[in-house]
Amino acid sequence: MEFNFDFREIATATMVLFAVIDILGSVPIIIGLRKKVGHIESEKASIVSSAIMVAFLFVGEEILNLIGIDVYSFAVAGSFIIFFLALEMILGITLYREDEPESASIVPIAFPLIAGAGTLTALLSLRAEYYVENIIVAILINTIFVYLVLKSSKKIEKVLGKNGLNIIRKVFGVILLAIAVKLFAANVNQLF
Repeated sequence: MEFNFDFREIATATMVLFAVIDILGSVPIIIGLRKKVGHIESEKASIVSSAIMVAFLFVGEEILNLIGIDVYSFAVAGSFIIFFLALEMILGITLYREDEPESASIVPIAFPLIAGAGTLTALLSLRAEYYVENIIVAILINTIFVYLVLKSSKKIEKVLGKNGLNIIRKVFGVILLAIAVKLFAANVNQLF
């Protein structure tokens, strides 16, 4: 079995997932959940979310084939979702959000906050362009970062403040917007 590790692919996939997961932007939600339910199991949330992402990376395409959708169509659709997520981040608007949940750790932190629809769409879109092993490394890097943020969410909020979190969110929104355009351009030709 040959591995095709590529630092540029790993870096790009890591940035895409980091921007889509938007764990720093979710710090206020995480803090709100901590106040509601008390303790959040950071380890459990991180492990379950990474397991969901890796599983979807492998079986997501088969699920699509089962319902008759090719990866390129999904990647183009995913580019639209990533585009709208980026608009939310840049403009500070909310196009869609689920109601705030009453429990924590697995639901809603692992799913759908970390491994939500945007993340799963991004994974399959990345799969259309990059080697699986590079995406898995990107998932693991993001899982470590998610764990660290979950563990120290109170400290992060104090250090960055509301304005700092907003700036980070907008910067990653612009990066995400550029990635959505690239993803669309790379896959739309395959549809025709």
